[in-house]
Amino acid sequence: MAAGYQELFVEQGSDYITTITLDDINGEPFDLAGYTAKSQLRKSYYSSTVTAEFEISFTDSANGVMAISLSSANTANVSAGRYVYDVIIKNNQDVKTRVLEGIVNILPQVTVF
Repeated sequence: MAAGYQELFVEQGSDYITTITLDDINGEPFDLAGYTAKSQLRKSYYSSTVTAEFEISFTDSANGVMAISLSSANTANVSAGRYVYDVIIKNNQDVKTRVLEGIVNILPQVTVF
């Protein structure tokens, strides 16, 4: 399965969550039972420094639905600008697959709450 591409817009100092739904090559829901996932945000593809790590939850594993999120405490600590990210899933045989990638735009905040 080829990774999808999605540009994200995250407001600094705010909670962020988005849902990802995965389908198999036949267009059927991709069963995520037995999978784990990881997603990181970095300044560039070549950066060895992780800027932030998305929290991932499987909201409906049987139907391929998962959510990635960042808390307001995390987004407040990320400087405004453009970053890259990807989402990797791993099955219980340790096979890793990139399912989503793209640019994250961190939009600056004005009001600190």
